[in-house]
Amino acid sequence: MLTPGDLTRFRALVARRLGLEFDDGKLGFLSEVLERRLSALGLKLPAYEDLLARDAAEVSALAEQLTVGETYFFRNIDQFHAFVDVALAARTQAMSAFKSLRILSAGCSSGDEAYTLAMLIHERLPERASWDVRITGVDLNPRALEKARRARYPAWSLRETPQSARERWFRAEKSEFILDRQIAGAVTFRQGNLAEEDALLWAPGTLDVVFCRNVSMYFPREVAARVMSRISRALVPGGFLFLGHAENLRGLSQDFHLRHTHGTFYYQRKTEEELARDEPHEGAALEFPQTARPREATPTPLPPDTSWFEVIQHASQRIADLTQRTPAPRIPPRATFDRTQALELLRTERFRDVVELVRADRAIDTDPDALLLLAVSLTNTGHLADAEAACRRLLALDELHAGAHYLLALGHEHNGQLEAAQQADQVAVYLDPEFAMPRLHAGLVARRKGDLDAARRELTQALSLLDHEDSSRILLFGGGFTRDALSALCRAELAACGAPR
Repeated sequence: MLTPGDLTRFRALVARRLGLEFDDGKLGFLSEVLERRLSALGLKLPAYEDLLARDAAEVSALAEQLTVGETYFFRNIDQFHAFVDVALAARTQAMSAFKSLRILSAGCSSGDEAYTLAMLIHERLPERASWDVRITGVDLNPRALEKARRARYPAWSLRETPQSARERWFRAEKSEFILDRQIAGAVTFRQGNLAEEDALLWAPGTLDVVFCRNVSMYFPREVAARVMSRISRALVPGGFLFLGHAENLRGLSQDFHLRHTHGTFYYQRKTEEELARDEPHEGAALEFPQTARPREATPTPLPPDTSWFEVIQHASQRIADLTQRTPAPRIPPRATFDRTQALELLRTERFRDVVELVRADRAIDTDPDALLLLAVSLTNTGHLADAEAACRRLLALDELHAGAHYLLALGHEHNGQLEAAQQADQVAVYLDPEFAMPRLHAGLVARRKGDLDAARRELTQALSLLDHEDSSRILLFGGGFTRDALSALCRAELAACGAPR
């Protein structure tokens, strides 16, 4: 009988040996897998731990039990559109003199993704016969790789495959679809553990495009960061990285530019010059000593043509008038940013004083926290052009800063650029799915545009997220309103959009 301590040890061993992370909700699954392996081998846990330390075959057998990759051809087709129109076009142009392309499908499972890439390249690459194109699929699970090499699939795997691709690249045989030999021969498969160093797989500057979708989400963050570092090393400058829709590089890597086209997100590796200019830094993680001064909730919907920025500015006017009458003493220039003083000023809504304090910092352009506080304070005092400039400077340090993209969305909406506002909110939500404010703002913008379905969807999500939103982030981005006030606004807006109370 396995004890809770046994499962804790086994989970740690799996994370260390395979790089796979399982939360408490997966303990039952881990227990079943472990008991099956112990029973099949006739071993106790200590002996099994020793076996895993020295036997690669057992590591593969365990990996097969723990990794069950669900995939299909043309999965998340928007990313394949971006691959063809942007990544493939850019890399073929860059490599036109050499006529060489190297593409990796990391965590390829049964090969559906890698073969999809092969089909698209055969269909879209001019002069395909004269190019040296190599597509490699790598996975930890040997049984999945065996299926990939067989290249025979059930109809369910082709459920999103365009009819033209079905007719061109597959042949039906009984209950299976057999992949065309030309496509099957275009991909090489190999077993590999992405969590481990591999000199051949991650050779510097050897890859043009990497698909690593729905893989890093199973790694501990430190393992995921190492994997992304290897991918960055292996990609050529300007190469492309595609992650799963529920994954992003926030907190993992600063080596990539975020791209957003075709209704999807992906990444492009920075040039060596850009990487040399970038200095490592920590993202803003501001913590406030006290809660914000509450503002009264107004459980009535906003007029349809009112921007959220106008609401924030109106609510801030009382404090702005007060601070104009009782200005703080002039703040002398400092060599380093005094975060504690700035946070206290922000907590008491002395936004003009925050601006003065931050601007006195000599190292402002290298301090993400200072730039964030500056952008927030400028937004609250109505100086949106300056706030946007501060956000741009912050994004030059941390392109994946969700808060900066949200603040840009406020400015876009106030300027009447509703499409740009929605896009900035989408970026913020993608980078931080737990961030409530861009959801709320996206709902308000959608209502202004008359898209009530989208408004209800976003506001419902915002209302749920607000229950668990960090209080510091509410103070930073909530326009001075409390959690309860923001929740009341969401409910009022939902009612105005026709949602049941």
